Amino acid sequence: MRMSDRGQITVFYDGSCSGCVRDRHYYESLQAEDDQSVIWFDITHQETQLRAWGIDPRKALLELHVRDANGIIRTELDAYRLLMSRVPRLKWLGWLLGLPLIRPVCSQLYHVWVERRLRREGRL
Repeated sequence: MRMSDRGQITVFYDGSCSGCVRDRHYYESLQAEDDQSVIWFDITHQETQLRAWGIDPRKALLELHVRDANGIIRTELDAYRLLMSRVPRLKWLGWLLGLPLIRPVCSQLYHVWVERRLRREGRL
C-alpha cells in the first residue's frame, strides 16, 4: 500500500475524547501553516453522516478512520500511517508502524488502550 498519495484526506476523530483532540492539535502544529491537505471531522453525534460514508459509527469510536484522496476509507494503523505520511517529522514513524513485527504489537496495544478509555468514559 502506498501511503504517500497526495491530495486532501479526511481524518475522522472523536471530539469527545480529550486525548484525541490533543492529538489533532499536535498533528496540526507539525504541519505547515498553509497545508490544507488534512481535513478533520469530529464524529461526535454524526452517526447518520458516518453511515452515509460507509463507516460504522461504533467502529469509528474503536479505531481511527481516514478517507484518502481517492475516497477509500483506511482504518487503524493504515489510517495513522497515511496521516503520518503528511507530516514530514512523522514519516519515519509511519514507516516503522508498517514493519511486520511492530505492526501487530502496536495494533493490539492500540485496541486495548482505546477500549479501556471508552469503558472508563462509559461509552462502550
